[in-house]
Amino acid sequence: MSAAESSTRPSSRRPSPRDAAFYTPEQYRPEDNVVYLMRRLLGSVATHVQHELDPRGLTNAQWIPLYKLQLGHATTAAELARECQLDAGAMTRTLDRLEAKGLVRRLRSLEDRRVVKLELTDVGREAVSHVPEALCKVVNGYLRGFSRQEWLLLKDMLGRMLANGAEYEQELRKED
Repeated sequence: MSAAESSTRPSSRRPSPRDAAFYTPEQYRPEDNVVYLMRRLLGSVATHVQHELDPRGLTNAQWIPLYKLQLGHATTAAELARECQLDAGAMTRTLDRLEAKGLVRRLRSLEDRRVVKLELTDVGREAVSHVPEALCKVVNGYLRGFSRQEWLLLKDMLGRMLANGAEYEQELRKED
């Protein structure tokens, strides 16, 4: 293979997160930062999901932990706090509100009395059953005009960014 051919072929080496240099301090503008744009997008989506779930009496702070419980991503307050990226105090307050609304109940573990398990009530299961519909409606609205190929490409690129972030975190841990 010639040097010209090899320079046009994609590299089999996965780039290191440190290889990217799309931003420089001298030319940095927040409105051009993809992470800033993603944060704005998440905020906008959250507002619209909130609007969809308002008739159900669910706030963003409430539907997210309910949905994570329904999906089986957590069974305790500590696990749920990690999943929702909240501190333990904020999660306790959220769970207090959800329990007061009759959506969640706390059950002491029979195996270990120190552990308190979380469980959706029938009312909680009914309330959270509307979350997928709201999420689909809102996200499909944001993806209006995208082709299936563009949607798949976007998912792939975001997945790669997440994988790069995980690699970068591991590299930083090795340096410490």
